Amino acid sequence: MPTASRWPKVLPPLTPEQQRISNDFMQRWHEELAGRGRYGLIEKFNHRFPVRHSPPDFKTTLEIGAGLGEHLRYETLTPEQEENYYANEFRANMAAEIRRRYPRVRTVVGDCQQRLDFPDGFFDRVIAVHVLEHLPNLPATIREAYRLLNRARGRLLVVIPCEGSPAYTLARKLSAERLYKKRYGGSYRWFYTREHLNLPHEVLAELDPYFTIEARSFFPLPFLPFVFNNLVIGLSLVPRPTPLASAAG
Repeated sequence: MPTASRWPKVLPPLTPEQQRISNDFMQRWHEELAGRGRYGLIEKFNHRFPVRHSPPDFKTTLEIGAGLGEHLRYETLTPEQEENYYANEFRANMAAEIRRRYPRVRTVVGDCQQRLDFPDGFFDRVIAVHVLEHLPNLPATIREAYRLLNRARGRLLVVIPCEGSPAYTLARKLSAERLYKKRYGGSYRWFYTREHLNLPHEVLAELDPYFTIEARSFFPLPFLPFVFNNLVIGLSLVPRPTPLASAAG
């Protein structure tokens, strides 16, 4: 059951230098992932999972937390689907890069934790690749995704990290933390504890009143489907006809 009193989570304020580093490193890290080098296998899982589980003949898509538009590299869209693809990004510097790379999709700068300017049931897909773990007001985003999805054919397509697991902790030290320290020096802890606020069990608990799980897959060990020994989880979620009574207000 969701614990509404815990939301939104309160973050300590950033210094101007921390804010500069946060914006810069987030873009650098997305660029590193997009390089398709050492992170190629996990990136393929991250972005192919939503493609594989998309509803047939979808027309409208909202991607929240779209980063630099990395996910669009894995999509094969018709002109109609491309025209009706809305890429939402909170950071203006990253949204500008989406516009440069993908001028035919619609880039929307804004906070996915707030109400977005679309009518109820407008989207066939809402995609959230490595986004839900970052959100202080996660329940608000889930409620908004539920509002925006078409009840009959809509799908919420999510990939989240197995944050807190030994496997993920080791992987972070060998990847993002190493890049951060090389570029900025100092401790990485302030950054990742601020960014990865929500653990898998918290995300699942908040999704449950609004969605049922249609498909689930773990990476890299799908045959051992546990958080502690995997890096990420993909979820294809179907909107419930009406939210459960336990849904947060």
